[in-house]
Amino acid sequence: MAKRHYIPITADVPGVSDGRRAFLRKVIRTALAAEGVDFPCEIDVLLTDDPGIHAINREMRQVDRATDVLSFPAFDLRPGELPGTEDADPATGLVPLGDMMISLEHAARQAKEYGHSNRRELAYLVVHSVLHLLGYDHLDEGPQKARMREREEAILAQLGISRD
Repeated sequence: MAKRHYIPITADVPGVSDGRRAFLRKVIRTALAAEGVDFPCEIDVLLTDDPGIHAINREMRQVDRATDVLSFPAFDLRPGELPGTEDADPATGLVPLGDMMISLEHAARQAKEYGHSNRRELAYLVVHSVLHLLGYDHLDEGPQKARMREREEAILAQLGISRD
């Protein structure tokens, strides 16, 4: 039996329940499966607040503002392209796909602004980040963005999560 994905979720803010962590892991695993990731991998997740993500954004991207989600892929991939098992860490056997950081504060504000639940907004941000780790981008307003949005909605539909 293949190893499971390793998805450590740390939080530097209070109130992140085991149930929320389990939900986020389910969303990540569903997104990975939908994109054909059938090898054991690792994604590190940090749940933070606006000041926390602002500091990371400023340090890592030289962008001096808070945001909802940051993704730091371990590989330079194109959509549909996956790293190989030869990219696995010899010590763990896991392919490190990268890191994601989510501001729970920002996510809650956006959920209210868009008129849907915090759960839906968090699921969307997690799927969005996984797709970034797998090479998707939305820098243009054309085909790249459309392809990414299509995959996001398809994965959320698999999870039974709609725009509520």
